[in-house]
Amino acid sequence: MKRFAVGLIIVMLMFVALGTFVDMADAAYPERPITYVIAFNPGGESDITARAQQPYLEKILGTQIIITYKIGGGGAVGWSDIVRAKPDGYTICGHNIPHIIVQPLQRKDTGYKTSDLKTVCWFQATPNILVVPINSPIKTLKDFVQYAKDHPGQVTLGGSGSYSANHLGTVEFNELAGISTVYIPFTGSGDAVPALLGGHVTGLMTYTSMYISYKDQMRALAIATDKRLPLFPDVPTFKELGYNYVEGAYRGVCVPPKTPDEIVNKLADAFKKVNETPQFKETMEKMGFQLVFYGPEESKKFIEERTEYYKSLMSKLIIK
Repeated sequence: MKRFAVGLIIVMLMFVALGTFVDMADAAYPERPITYVIAFNPGGESDITARAQQPYLEKILGTQIIITYKIGGGGAVGWSDIVRAKPDGYTICGHNIPHIIVQPLQRKDTGYKTSDLKTVCWFQATPNILVVPINSPIKTLKDFVQYAKDHPGQVTLGGSGSYSANHLGTVEFNELAGISTVYIPFTGSGDAVPALLGGHVTGLMTYTSMYISYKDQMRALAIATDKRLPLFPDVPTFKELGYNYVEGAYRGVCVPPKTPDEIVNKLADAFKKVNETPQFKETMEKMGFQLVFYGPEESKKFIEERTEYYKSLMSKLIIK
């Protein structure tokens, strides 16, 4: 009996020691470089954002942030990889709404489920904006709609990814305006711009950040926000032009499932501090990004709400 009691005490002490070790490991995180995976092309919004965050994250977390790319499937290749990565906090991945919601709803071969991605936070939003080349004969949204009606199925709109904010937004606007345009998916916003400037597509359903980067080479017809943005006071909203259309993308960061909450919270706190840094905030807003912040718990509710919204929306739309 005494031997049993002694053995039990030893086992209990081992569990206590193990728990203390785990706590110490979490407290010490990070002890080596963190890989920050971007699921889109270099030069797009996700890449621009990560590059801007990089020096601030390194200072806050005290370690190197290595940015890498896993491109394809409108982000699905990168998100499929992250769900299989080791859940130790040393591989994180940028992710997007509506992409991570709409893709698994629309495709059987996505390679991940929305619930597989453990969200650290959402830190940014960018509205959709419809643009044409600066030398286009299309001057206004009214011109665009009329041209599309006169040339059904011949108008092409490029955008970032499939089943993305750009893709869904194009379908939404087609429905509202009673037109038929063809959506051309690119592997990222940066990849879509040369197609527009080279005359390979009629226009882009892109993001405000891309427009501000190429403002001298693009003409904005309308922006998908509730009100005009101070950054673009001369660009009308779709709503004021008679189309109840508000759409855009949210960007955040996720980690593999089963990543310890302590690590998730530490990462979330770091990204929150980056957003709150005045210099970073000023830089991003000047580039057309809108900073938001939803932490781990808020993110769960936000994803649930947006999932219901997109399910309802897609039941009314024909997405090809």
